[in-house]
Amino acid sequence: MRLSASFGAAMASTLAVCRLHMKGRGSLSKCLQKVDTFLHRTIGTNVVAVKEEREGCKSLYGVQAARQEQAERSVLVSCHARTNEKNFLKYLSRHGDINKYFFYESYGMYAVVEFANRESLASLLEEAAIPSISHESMVPFKSRLLSLRNLGSADAPNQRSGQQCQPQTTIPINELIQRLSREESIEQQITSLTDVYQLTEENSRLRFLVCSLLKDIAAAYFPECTINPFGSSVNGFGKLGCDLDMFLDVDGISGRNAKMPKSGLWLEYQMKRASSERAVTQSLLSVIGDCVDQFGPGCVGVQKILNARCPLVRFAHQPSGFQCDLTANNRVAMKSTELLYLYGELDPRVRHLVFTVRCWARAHGITSSIPGAWITNFSLTVMVLFFLQRGSPPIIPTLDHLRDLAGPGDKNVIEGNDCTFVSDFSKIQLLSNTETLEKLLCEFFEFYSTFAFNRMSISIRKGNEQNKPEVAPLHIQNPFETSLNVSKNVNATQLDRFVALCQESSWLLHQSDTNTPRGGNAEKAPTPWGLATLLMPSQVAGIKGRKKRRREPASERIKSLLESLKNTNQHKKS
Repeated sequence: MRLSASFGAAMASTLAVCRLHMKGRGSLSKCLQKVDTFLHRTIGTNVVAVKEEREGCKSLYGVQAARQEQAERSVLVSCHARTNEKNFLKYLSRHGDINKYFFYESYGMYAVVEFANRESLASLLEEAAIPSISHESMVPFKSRLLSLRNLGSADAPNQRSGQQCQPQTTIPINELIQRLSREESIEQQITSLTDVYQLTEENSRLRFLVCSLLKDIAAAYFPECTINPFGSSVNGFGKLGCDLDMFLDVDGISGRNAKMPKSGLWLEYQMKRASSERAVTQSLLSVIGDCVDQFGPGCVGVQKILNARCPLVRFAHQPSGFQCDLTANNRVAMKSTELLYLYGELDPRVRHLVFTVRCWARAHGITSSIPGAWITNFSLTVMVLFFLQRGSPPIIPTLDHLRDLAGPGDKNVIEGNDCTFVSDFSKIQLLSNTETLEKLLCEFFEFYSTFAFNRMSISIRKGNEQNKPEVAPLHIQNPFETSLNVSKNVNATQLDRFVALCQESSWLLHQSDTNTPRGGNAEKAPTPWGLATLLMPSQVAGIKGRKKRRREPASERIKSLLESLKNTNQHKKS
């Protein structure tokens, strides 16, 4: 998917650094401005300054509510590639003020337009016509996905806006390596990687708009339902091009918690009964899946995967370019999303380190978009959080500590699982840890190079190693469903590859010839160094299998070097 947009000069924000231009009269929310400042502040600020930034941030639910409101006032318009931007805005503005708009490409040119109020949107939709094509029949479902037609002559090429569409997916790894090689420090390399990979303002808006369009379909059966994105789309760790995970919520409908009087008359809705909550979820998704398939403009390849552990409907939304998964009754996943969002807001180094480790893992095939024995992004994120809890002092608190800080309104038990943790950022007191991103990255690789995976389990709830409750190469405790291992799919070979690559990366970061900027010029590409070196093909032999790696002396030498470095560091601290 390719995207282009224009924002006014006052809208310029480093959060939207992902090469996209937007235009409009609204400004970013105060929370996003504070996060923007926070993300680019020099690491090492004291805990007081960090606390002040956190107090100004919205909770995940606050951010979602604002995004939903924007989406409800927005339309998605298919345009001709040579549509004149000025004429386009003049035409739409007849219905009312426009807050924001931007253009992008996905199977054609599209524009997202947010009106200042819903009355303007209603006026626009009232004017829109049903297409009349003599040789085809139309399903008469009206949505906020529209097509712009020019009944006169086509706009001349020189009338088109000067904005060129830019990629809305991550840049190729070779291009990223060159970009990082031009930076002057590993710290700058890490922040530059985050800037390139993280979701942009407009991409986030588009994700919420797709959810809103899907809700219009579901509302035919459940008028009070909501559909929200969860996972990478909103937890702060999503990269450009990631899938759109959506949650159909019907628990908020009115009348569910009505108080029955002690005497007198009482009315109840008559409703179908089902054998279990799972059966209800399957029925809901089956019907909504059929509606999306039959009535949803731009929704293709619809699959109803109802017998999975978590039933879902999967489809591609062509106008946005997103691969979509719709689930229902998946509240534990929503709480996991909220928890990761909270951790990412507590300290900017959390997101920077997660983006860097995820990129490194994908570059070496440790993670994959194809289901299999690979480590998942969620497992890798939990490993980063666990490492940050093990610092001296810890950079982020344990989940148990966040639960202890929770108030009465935070209490949340889902299907017997304790999902309680504090939602008020101001209650969380962080310890003063000023380690740089460069040092943290090196320590991450050292930590997992020597971790006792054969005996220990990873738990961010406790923040320390736990004895493995089951025989599995890698055991990472689900933060809420504590009896589950989120990395149960990982086999010994993939874990061995991860450990060997951690050893190699730690070794490379300790080498002066690969840890020093080498520069470059306009005619010659810069020589990779620092983080860029870690993203290049592995130099360690024998990491494809456990037996082969054990016979390879190079890995043993690297391990010995790591142990020596670890002992040296401990000697310095003492």
